[in-house]
Amino acid sequence: MKNVNYIINGVLAIAIVILFVMQFSDKKEASVVKPMTSEGDSPTGVLPVAYVNVDSLLENYNYAKDLNEIILKKAESSRASVNQKAASLQKEMEEFQRKISNNAFLTQERAEQEQQRLLNKRQELQDLDTRLSQELMAEQQKLNEQLRDSIVGQLKVFNQGRGFQVVFSNTAGDNILLANDAYDITAELLEYLNKNYANNK
Repeated sequence: MKNVNYIINGVLAIAIVILFVMQFSDKKEASVVKPMTSEGDSPTGVLPVAYVNVDSLLENYNYAKDLNEIILKKAESSRASVNQKAASLQKEMEEFQRKISNNAFLTQERAEQEQQRLLNKRQELQDLDTRLSQELMAEQQKLNEQLRDSIVGQLKVFNQGRGFQVVFSNTAGDNILLANDAYDITAELLEYLNKNYANNK
C-alpha cells in the first residue's frame, strides 16, 4: 500500500515540475513570437489565406457554362433518340395488340414470334438507354475533371504575387461557415478566369 502512495506522489511531483517548465517556456516563446495578423507580416494586414465560393464561380465562369451546355446538348440528344425509338416501339406493340384482338395471325406460332421480337426490341431499347446514360455520366466526369484542372492550373498563376499559402473552396457555405469578406477572392479570380478564357477562345 505504501509503495502505491510513493508511486502516486512521485508521478504528481514529476507532473508539477513539467507544468512549471511549460509555464516558463511559454512565456519566453510568447515574448519572441509575433502574431500572424500584425501589419508587418502582410501588406493587407490579413492572414495569407483566401477562399473561393465555388457555386458562384461555376455559375459565372464562361468555360463552366460552355461545358455545361455541351452536357445538356448530349443529354437532350440521347433522350430524343431513346424517346423516338420508344414511340416507334409503342406503335408496334399497339399494332400487335390490335392483330391479336382481330385474330390476324395465321398461326399461334407466328403470333408468339412477333411477341418475342417486340420483347427483344424493348430489351434493346432499355440497354440503349442504360448505355447512353453511362456514356453521359462518363463524359460529365471527364469534363468536370477538365474544368477542375483548368481552375487549379490558373489559380497557381493567379496566386503568383499574391502569396496566398492556402486557398479554400467553399460550396454553399459547407466548408467555411464564417469568414471576413477580405478573404473572399471569388470575384477577382472569376474576372481573371473569364479574361483568360476569352483570350484563348
